[in-house]
Amino acid sequence: MPRVKVPRKSTNVDMTAMCDVAFLLLSFFILATKQKPPEVVQINTPSSVSTKVAKTDAVLVTLTKDGKVYLSIGDNAHKNDVIDGINRIKSLNLTPDELAKLKKQDFIGEPFSKLKNSLDLATPIPAAEMDGIPTDSTNNELVDWIASVSDAYRGEDISNLNLLVKGDNDAFYSSFKNIKDAFAKNEIYKFKVVTNAEGIPAGSELALNPEANK
Repeated sequence: MPRVKVPRKSTNVDMTAMCDVAFLLLSFFILATKQKPPEVVQINTPSSVSTKVAKTDAVLVTLTKDGKVYLSIGDNAHKNDVIDGINRIKSLNLTPDELAKLKKQDFIGEPFSKLKNSLDLATPIPAAEMDGIPTDSTNNELVDWIASVSDAYRGEDISNLNLLVKGDNDAFYSSFKNIKDAFAKNEIYKFKVVTNAEGIPAGSELALNPEANK
């Protein structure tokens, strides 16, 4: 009796399906992952021993080595309130389009006198080319910005206001003092300084008692 040849079951369909699933998963993770934005303002921060990590929703005041001051707010809801507040308090008369542009900027770094004109430009000014928020003793506009920040967080737990200062290691102390003065005029006396983390020295109190830094 002749032998009947039974055809083998093809596995091409199963392999194709698995490849499609893997490709879809890879695409999802690429699109859903939030990438860290590039640091457009270069800051050489001092080093310190610390185990704490800065939160992404912080209110950050950045000080460059040449004394420029920038403000950035990680929490978009509070950021919108801060910008709407400063527009009202300082009578900047920003249009809805100008307000929308300002709310999309990672850094706020122009004097009030130049803010409206800078927002009307076809091409946004790079943060590194901005003039910076004035903070000298005769015109400290950071006082007004921090006042608007305080208003935006009013009624909330004070711990929600995660205020950070990131200063360049080569910046003059007088520039840093002007930032502290802006905080003090708004009755804010507690803030954190961003530094480059160093390893904890072996045998130190922090190494022996890690809970002390929490």
